[in-house]
Amino acid sequence: MPMLADPSIKYKPYEPLNLQNRQWPSKVVKKAPIWLSTDLRDGNQALANPMTIEQKTIFFKTIIKCGFKEIEVAYPAASDTDFNFVRQLIEQKQIPDDVWLQVLTPAREDLIRRTLESLAGAKQAIVHMYNATCPCFREVVFRNSKEETVALAIKHTKILRELTDEYSAKYGTKFKFEYSPETFSQTEPDFALEVCEAVKKAWGKAGLGEERIIFNLPATVEIAPPNHYADQVEYFHSHISEREKVAISLHPHNDRGQGIAAAELALLAGGDRVEGCLFGNGERTGNVDIVNLALNFYTQGIPPHLDFSDLQSVIDVVTKCNDLPIHPRHPYAGELVFTAFSGSHQDAVKKGFEAQRIRHAENIKKGENQYWDIPYLPIDPADLGCTYEAVIRVNAQSGKGGIAYLIQQHLGLDLPRKMQVSFYQVIQAIADREAREMRVDDITTAFRNTYKFGGSKYEGRLVLKSFKVSSEPTVDSAQGETDEPADERRLFDGSVSVDGVLRVIRGDGNGPLSALLDALRTHLECDFVIREYSEHSIGEGSNVRAASYVELVRGDQAVKDARTSTESWWGVGVDSDIAGSGLRAVLSAVNNAIGDRALPELKLNVGFNAKSGQADVASAILNSLYLELPRGLQASFFEVVQRAARATGESISYTDLIKLFQETYNYDLPEATRKATEISLERFKLQDGENGKKQLTGTLVWNGKSKEASGSGVGPLSSLVDILHKEIEGILTCKHYSEHSVSEGTEVQAASYVELSYELPGQAKKSSWGIGLDTDITASMLKALLSSVVGLDVVRKNVVNGQ
Repeated sequence: MPMLADPSIKYKPYEPLNLQNRQWPSKVVKKAPIWLSTDLRDGNQALANPMTIEQKTIFFKTIIKCGFKEIEVAYPAASDTDFNFVRQLIEQKQIPDDVWLQVLTPAREDLIRRTLESLAGAKQAIVHMYNATCPCFREVVFRNSKEETVALAIKHTKILRELTDEYSAKYGTKFKFEYSPETFSQTEPDFALEVCEAVKKAWGKAGLGEERIIFNLPATVEIAPPNHYADQVEYFHSHISEREKVAISLHPHNDRGQGIAAAELALLAGGDRVEGCLFGNGERTGNVDIVNLALNFYTQGIPPHLDFSDLQSVIDVVTKCNDLPIHPRHPYAGELVFTAFSGSHQDAVKKGFEAQRIRHAENIKKGENQYWDIPYLPIDPADLGCTYEAVIRVNAQSGKGGIAYLIQQHLGLDLPRKMQVSFYQVIQAIADREAREMRVDDITTAFRNTYKFGGSKYEGRLVLKSFKVSSEPTVDSAQGETDEPADERRLFDGSVSVDGVLRVIRGDGNGPLSALLDALRTHLECDFVIREYSEHSIGEGSNVRAASYVELVRGDQAVKDARTSTESWWGVGVDSDIAGSGLRAVLSAVNNAIGDRALPELKLNVGFNAKSGQADVASAILNSLYLELPRGLQASFFEVVQRAARATGESISYTDLIKLFQETYNYDLPEATRKATEISLERFKLQDGENGKKQLTGTLVWNGKSKEASGSGVGPLSSLVDILHKEIEGILTCKHYSEHSVSEGTEVQAASYVELSYELPGQAKKSSWGIGLDTDITASMLKALLSSVVGLDVVRKNVVNGQ
C-alpha cells in the first residue's frame, strides 16, 4: 500500500496546549538534572534476548562507574531472573551506600508485594509504580473510566505505603516513591494532574529533599514535537500543588527522533530528573540517550556529574550486553562522529588546531582559561578517552589539508602548502585507483615511499652517509676598504651511497645546500636548483630536531623559466643538525627527480681533472677501506696517484690504487712489508698534569729500540709532539686533525687523520699525512700522528753516552 497523498484522512495532528504566558522558551539550563539509568529495566525489556544475571551484573558495575546515583535495575515481579538479580545485588552488598536502587511495578497488589519481597534488606530503594492514564488505554486496553483510573492509582498507592512502612520497620530500608501516569504525553493535562494530586494525597508522606514524591511524566510514545512536551511539563510544573515536595522526572521516548530535544526543552519547563538509557536503547526507537544528553551539558560548560572519560569501555560493555551495535554516526559514541572526510572540513579542522595551539599558548601565559574552539568538533575527543587519529580520514573526496594534518599528527611534519598539493596528488591517485578509504598507515607509508623518508626501509637510490661543510673566503672578498666581513664559500665534502656503492662527492656554493647541489652536478650529472626552502623545529629542549623542505627544479634552464616551471620535485629531511636536515631534504627531492634513470658509474679518473678525479679516487678508498679521507688528504694522495699513473700510461687499476694507498701511508699492511722506520708508543697513559695540561707517558719504540718517554700539552696530540721534540731536530706542527667512526655496534673503531708539517733549519718545510685506526679514540689519534712522522724523514738527535 503506497503512502497517502492526503495523510490527514488517516492521521490526526496533535492538539497544541493553550499555555498562557509560557516561561520555558526564555530560560537557560544551568545545572545537570538528577539522572536515572533504566538500562537494566526499560532497556533490558526491549532486547530480543534479555540480559542474563551475569550480563546485568557487568552492566550494573559499569553504570556505577559512570557515576549514576539512581538505577532502575529490574521489574522483579516479571521474572525470576529479575527478582534474583535484585536479591543478588542486596545480599552480596554490591550497591554503594550513596546509590538508590529502583524497581518497577504495575498497580497490582500481588505484583507490588512480590516487588517489595525483592527489596528485603536493601539500605535505600525507590519503588516505581505506574498505571496508564490516556484515553486510548483507558477506553481500549483497560476499559476504565477516569474515576476508576484514579481509584486504581489511590488504592495501590495506599497498599504500597503500608508495605514500605512495614519493610522500613523490619529492615530499616529508606524508601522513595515514584509514580508514573503512563502515557502522560497522550493524557489530558488536567486529568494527569488530577491523578497525581490523588496519588500524592494517598501517599501522604511527600516532604522536602529526599522525601519528595517523584512524578514521572513519560512520553511513552512520542507523538508531538518537543515544544509540545515542554508545554505539557510546564503546565504540570506550574499547577501541581506543593511543588517543593515534588520531583518531576522526564522519560522521553524517541519515536519521532526528538527524544534529546524533548528532554532538554522539558528541563527548561521544570523537569528535575531524566530517565533514560546509555546510547538510547529501549522499546521501538528507544529511550532518551543519557550519554548524548549528559555530554550536551558538558559541551556547554555544565558539569553533568557523570563520567564518560573512557567512553570506549562503556561502549564495549553496552554493545556486548545488549547485543546491539552503535551506529557509526551516533552522537559522541559513533565510530565516525569525530571524522572529517570532506576536503574543506579537513582544512578547517587542521587550521583550527593550529590556531588553537597558538591561542592556548597565549592563554597559559596570561593565566586564562583554554577554551576549546575547533571547527566541526563540538567536544575534544581526548575528554572521552579518544585520540585524534580518527578526526581526519581520507578517501577520494578528501583534500590536501586533511592529508597534511595526518602527516603532522603522525610524523611531526608541517608541510609547506605547495608540498601539500604535491603529496595530495599522490594520495588521490592511490585512492582513485583502489577506490577505498586511505588509512593512516596507508598515508604515512605513501609519504615515506614518495620522499624516501624514515630510515633504511625507505631509502632511495642516493643516501647521505657522512658530510662535512667548511668555509673559505672568496677570491674577491679580501677586507681592506670596508669593515664588512669577508664573503665565504661553503665547501661540501661527503660520502653518498649511490645505488649501494659509496661515493665521495665534493662541491662548493654560497651555502651547504648549493654546495651539495654543485657536488651532485659534478659527480653524478644531477643538475638541479632550489626554488623553495622552509624549515621548522620538531620537539623541544635537548630532543629538538630540524625538519627541512626543499623544492627543486631543473638547473639547465633560465632563471625566469625555473621560477615558473610546472615541473618540480619536493623533498624532506629531518636531523638534529639544521644543515643535515637541509642536505637530506635535497637528496630526498633528487631521489624523486631522478627516478630510475642511469647515473654515472664510479670510474678511476686520474688525469688532470682534479675536482672529479680526487673524489673518484677517494670513493675507491671509501668502498675498499671504509676511510672517509679529509679533503687535504684526498688532494695529497691524488698527486701520488697521478705520479704513479704517468709511469704506467695514465692508468691505474683499482687493486693497484688500494695497494698504493696502503704503502704510501703504511696503512693496514702485513708486518713484513711495513716501513723499517715504523714508530709507536706502547702502554701509554694520558693523565691530568700541572697548569691544566695533560701528561702523556709510555714506551716509545723507534726502529726497534724502546725507551720510556713523557710529554705534556693541551691534549694527546700536543703531548706526543712534545715527546717527539725531545727526540728530533727541528719543529713538528699539527696542521689538521679529523676523525670518524668505522663500522657500528661492538665492532666500531675510530679512524683518525693527522697532517704534520716539519721545519728544519736550512731545509724547505715538509708535510705528511698519517692515518690511525683503533677501538680507542686516543690510541687512534696517536697512531695517526706517528704514522705521519714516518713520512717526514725526520732527523733524530745525536745520542751521546745514552743522552
